[in-house]
Amino acid sequence: MKFVTVMYRNDQIIGVVSNEKPLEILNLTEAAQNFAYSLPPTLLDGIRQGESFTKMVEEIMGKIQSDSGRSKYILQGEDFNLLAPIPKPAKNIFCIGKNYRDHALELGTEADIPEVPMVFSKTPTTVIGPGGTITISDTITKALDYEGELAVVIGKTGKGINQDEAYNYVFGYTILNDITARDLQTRHKQFLIGKSLDSSCPMGPYLVHKNSVDSPNELHIKTTVNGEVRQDANTSQMIFDIPTLIETLSKGMTLEAGDIIATGTPAGVGKGFDPPKYLQDSDVVSIEIEKLGNLTNTVAKNV
Repeated sequence: MKFVTVMYRNDQIIGVVSNEKPLEILNLTEAAQNFAYSLPPTLLDGIRQGESFTKMVEEIMGKIQSDSGRSKYILQGEDFNLLAPIPKPAKNIFCIGKNYRDHALELGTEADIPEVPMVFSKTPTTVIGPGGTITISDTITKALDYEGELAVVIGKTGKGINQDEAYNYVFGYTILNDITARDLQTRHKQFLIGKSLDSSCPMGPYLVHKNSVDSPNELHIKTTVNGEVRQDANTSQMIFDIPTLIETLSKGMTLEAGDIIATGTPAGVGKGFDPPKYLQDSDVVSIEIEKLGNLTNTVAKNV
């Protein structure tokens, strides 16, 4: 299943994608009301309910499919806007740095390839949805960069999680753009400010349930800027795979349902070119990950 969070007639609702081309979204919130189910108000609340939430959704979808009036649950494109699947995460997003060997090398040398996961975070106020504008003034940064990434959404709270149990704690996967102000990142030494400017974390368009992604460590990932391919890789090239990241993060620290882990970006970021290819006003950045869709956003620097 591909879950979405939608702004529809001034209300935030939960939807499920029934067709991608053309995009067809079923209004799960309305269907739940009609079929007398107590659907949680947000997708984050649903994730926190665990398997009972996905089971409820499956039952509702079954009733929609058998309903002769199924069309009444289909949202019309002009009436809704896709938001990030989790528009306001409950806490900072966990991010993994230099998790692709070639990316570490394009920014440094062999000595920069990490021996253990390199972890930083982005604040919840960074998140915008598909189609949203990356609005970061040229007066704030002269070195705005893109980073296409696979993001993992935790589905069950846990601590001290072993690698062989890690996928039991995953709810699903989405696309994330770890927009970075390289000059701020360098100036402040730590990454938080350079990674946490408002609108610097586009996410979406879908939150794809783990049952729909057989091999998350074998997904093609591609990033383009104005149609030019900048990043073209596979998640199999990650230095530390998803189970390793979950085990590492959960050692002594509780991972909670709804937590988001951005697994790192492959080679091809703007800083890696000579001269660098940083984002400019009106640039269009698109990230496509196999089975997860396409996340596209436009840059506005002259603000």
